[in-house]
Amino acid sequence: MQTEKMMTVSRYCQDLFDLAINIKVTDRQGLPATLDEGGCFVIDLLGRVKESGKKAMVIGNGGSAAIAGHMQNDLSKAVGIRTLAFHDVSLMTAMANDHGYVNAYESFVEQWSDQDDLLIAISSSGESANILKAVAVARGKGCHIVTLSGFSEVNPLRRSGDLNFYVPVSDYGYVETLHSVLTHYLTDMAQKN
Repeated sequence: MQTEKMMTVSRYCQDLFDLAINIKVTDRQGLPATLDEGGCFVIDLLGRVKESGKKAMVIGNGGSAAIAGHMQNDLSKAVGIRTLAFHDVSLMTAMANDHGYVNAYESFVEQWSDQDDLLIAISSSGESANILKAVAVARGKGCHIVTLSGFSEVNPLRRSGDLNFYVPVSDYGYVETLHSVLTHYLTDMAQKN
C-alpha cells in the first residue's frame, strides 16, 4: 500500500472542515445569509411545523435518499414532527412504473402535501429532474422549501427553496457527508428547542 500517494484521513477531515465553513446559504431571491443564520431559520421553521401540526417531507436520490431517510427518522422520532421520505421500495417502484421515475416524487408531493408543510429537497448535483419537479409542485401548494445541493454554483435547485444550502465542491463524498452533517445539526438542535 502506497500511503504517500493516498490522501490521509486527517487531510480528508480537514478538507471537510474547510468546505463546511464555506457552505453558502441563500434565500429564494439569491440573497446571502450566514451559515448560522440559515441554521437558525430552519430550526425555527421546524419548530413552527411541529407546533402547527404540519408535516415535513424529505426527498433525495441514491445517497441523498439515504440522508433523507435518516432525517425522516430523526425528525419523527427525536423531534416529534410527522415526516415522510417516500422511498419505500414497493411504493416508489409503483409510482415510477405508473408515472415514470422523473415524476415519482412530484406525484408523492402532489398527493401528500398541504399548505405550510415543509419540503426538504436534497440533491448533490442540484439538477435531478424528479427533485426539481417535486419542488415546483410543493411551491404551487404553498409549502415551505429548504434545499441542500452541491456541485455547480448555478444548479437550479439552489435557486428553488425559501432557504438553500450549497456545498461548494463537485465530489459526491464531500457533498453527501456535509449534507448529512447539516441534517444532523438541524435535527439535533430542533430536538433541543
